[in-house]
Amino acid sequence: MEEIKGQEEKSERSLNFIEEIIEDDLRNNVNESRVHTRFPPEPNGYLHIGHAKSICLNFGLGKKYQGKTNLRFDDTNPVKEDVEYVDSIMEDVKWLGFDWEDRLYYASDYFEQLYEYAIILIKKGKAYVCDMSAEEISETRGTPSRPGKESPYRSRSVDENLELFSRMRAGEFPDGSKVLRAKIDMASPNMQMRDPVLYRILHATHHRTGDTWCIYPMYDFAHGQSDSIERITHSICTLEFEVHRPLYDWFIREIGIYAPRQIEFARLNLSYTVMSKRKLLELVQEKQVKGWDDPRMPTICGLRRRGYTPESIRNFADTIGVAKRDNVIDVSLLEFCIREDLNKKASRIMAVLNPVRVIIDNYPDGIVEEMEAINNPEDETKGKRHLPFSKEIFIERDDFMEDPPNKFFRLAPGREVRLKAAYIIRCERVVKDPGTGEITEIHCTYDPQTKSGMPDSNRKVKGTLHWVSAKHAVEAEIRLYDRLFSKENPDDAEEGKTYKDYLNPDSLKLITAKVEPSVRNAGISEKYQFERIGYFTVDYDSTPENLVFNRVVPLKASW
Repeated sequence: MEEIKGQEEKSERSLNFIEEIIEDDLRNNVNESRVHTRFPPEPNGYLHIGHAKSICLNFGLGKKYQGKTNLRFDDTNPVKEDVEYVDSIMEDVKWLGFDWEDRLYYASDYFEQLYEYAIILIKKGKAYVCDMSAEEISETRGTPSRPGKESPYRSRSVDENLELFSRMRAGEFPDGSKVLRAKIDMASPNMQMRDPVLYRILHATHHRTGDTWCIYPMYDFAHGQSDSIERITHSICTLEFEVHRPLYDWFIREIGIYAPRQIEFARLNLSYTVMSKRKLLELVQEKQVKGWDDPRMPTICGLRRRGYTPESIRNFADTIGVAKRDNVIDVSLLEFCIREDLNKKASRIMAVLNPVRVIIDNYPDGIVEEMEAINNPEDETKGKRHLPFSKEIFIERDDFMEDPPNKFFRLAPGREVRLKAAYIIRCERVVKDPGTGEITEIHCTYDPQTKSGMPDSNRKVKGTLHWVSAKHAVEAEIRLYDRLFSKENPDDAEEGKTYKDYLNPDSLKLITAKVEPSVRNAGISEKYQFERIGYFTVDYDSTPENLVFNRVVPLKASW
């Protein structure tokens, strides 16, 4: 019993602050002890790793407390939204391993109800139609230390406001000519409370409602009321919405509807990355990358194409936890999580990225042996495979030096190394290109008694190299992806520069490699560890005739 009690206390101490709030609500029977969260993306771009953290948090809380989680699209701006984004978001959430079941909603589902809520505010004298332009409204809002100026239209009567708002809906006015504003306090120290805009006129076709509406609610008005309609218990937002919470609560209170509780947590900021959808869109539109799913992008679809797994991203989200204050997470932690996951799952293969030919002079001509290799030492169920071995092989050019330093334990003149899953070889001589001096061939001898199962198979040498048979090697395009930015915080640009000035020119290198023939029919997105090199996945562009691999991460951190 003492052991169980200790475990319970440990579990209690490990709760994050949001879980503490929820568990306190459950103890006090708040919301009938229900837990109902939601993930509310705007369909105006592709989701990135920061959204993945929010997805894991919201759906994770729903699962942990036997509650529910809705997927709700905040589709209140038809100018920037597209069905393409809606589809991509649903794909990303599912890929991460979460299911909204039958709870798929859109803010546009509630347009009529939100309009009626606005009518309630007008009738209470809490909202008015304003003819000021967006620039004039911005100019008269004041500053945090100076109160704003009231709109000259603030004193319109309830009847006039009702009539004008109805005519706005009917499409009688052009874009930008009128807005509906809340009537709160132009001297409030919270700028969000200085008569915020609730509705604007947009004569634009909506991807779901078509041309039914020409006025659309602002996020601050639609968000809280949608939470209320769906009976959300805990509305979890990122920290920038903390100053919006008084407005969130004001709308709920003044309309007189069910009140969810808004809780803010720190958004994910990742080093060597930009997390602004606007900036990511710029990179796509300016062709700095090859699309939203470019493997250098921090988008979920980009990470998926790069070779990241849902498990690694969920583990990353769990590892960084939930904070109350903004901080920057080192991207190396994300890279650690994918290494840890793929180390358990990825089949090992041999691939030579910068090949040099090795000729084993005393190996019989025309003979091909099959060498047995373990597919994954972390998972015995993956079994073994057979590798062809012949007189001529390729090894990495960097694995040979003519005049090596003391601690170079790879191949050199007069030195021995073991070929993984094969023999020990000894370098006898090299052949060089007479024009460039580059080594074109390394001539070796082998010890036939050092193969597995032979008398000297356990003879020790200091170096073990990977290799592929020259006769049987398959050529593959290798895309060596690295971090997109060379600066830890690209947003912190020097004077006269922007984040784009820190794009890493070496974020993608293309090479042709020699890989073992077992991967000839590898499936799209299949994961491998290239022995001694790193983790790779088969790219979407790959075909049996033209294999293409993306590097997910090097075997070890290189930064």
